[in-house]
Amino acid sequence: MGKDNGFSLDDLQGLSGAEALKRLKLEGYNDLPASKPKTSFAIAREVFSEPMFLLLTACGSLYLVLGDFHEALILLGFVFAIIGITFYQERKTERSLEALRDLSSPRALVIRDGRQQRIPGRDVARGDVVILTEGDRVPADAVLMSSINLVVDESLLTGESSPVRKSPGGDGREMGKPGGDDSPYLFSGTLVVRGQGVATALRTGLQTEIGKIGHSLRIIETEQTLLWKETRRVVRIVALAGLGLCAIVALLYALNTGR
Repeated sequence: MGKDNGFSLDDLQGLSGAEALKRLKLEGYNDLPASKPKTSFAIAREVFSEPMFLLLTACGSLYLVLGDFHEALILLGFVFAIIGITFYQERKTERSLEALRDLSSPRALVIRDGRQQRIPGRDVARGDVVILTEGDRVPADAVLMSSINLVVDESLLTGESSPVRKSPGGDGREMGKPGGDDSPYLFSGTLVVRGQGVATALRTGLQTEIGKIGHSLRIIETEQTLLWKETRRVVRIVALAGLGLCAIVALLYALNTGR
């Protein structure tokens, strides 16, 4: 970048390699922890506990017993469709989390020990001086020290399709919020669409905005809907009524035949 209004990269020393390693060991690496993927057995267990699955399976089995293979195949076809959709959704969710991890850990150009180094994004430490150019992913939440026509796409965090202009500033201690022009704050995973800049990393890993999103996705628990609860209740009632009727029919048959 050379000099810009008296700002020179040659004057920057950045962190030392030893200090960066010390901070990484103390604060953790700059990536999102991988969540343990669900096994096929766990997914199948969730599917088999669904009330609609149980109802369709029971009806299909009943049709098979009665000899109506056409109706049985239709119902059992829906059963396999439910299994396939559930497996697809689970795999899609896991791929989304992996994509989020990839965005949060791009390669980065930093200044350490007074010289520029290209390092893995996960090795960026708090306090690293990061050099950004067009096409780069911001490797950590950072505050801008110097820039030349720097424009960043923050749609990953804000949902806004228009990129925002960035300007140097900030106290270098606290991060602001994403969005808005002329902000000095850069956020991990966002994309530089124009210009150049030099920034100081303030937050890494789970402390970044994208890290907080990833953490929320990992710990979120899906609450059962009212429809699911009502369906489960209806299935239970129908199952108990069916078993009761079968017992009555069997008892009446035994009384009439004397068996």
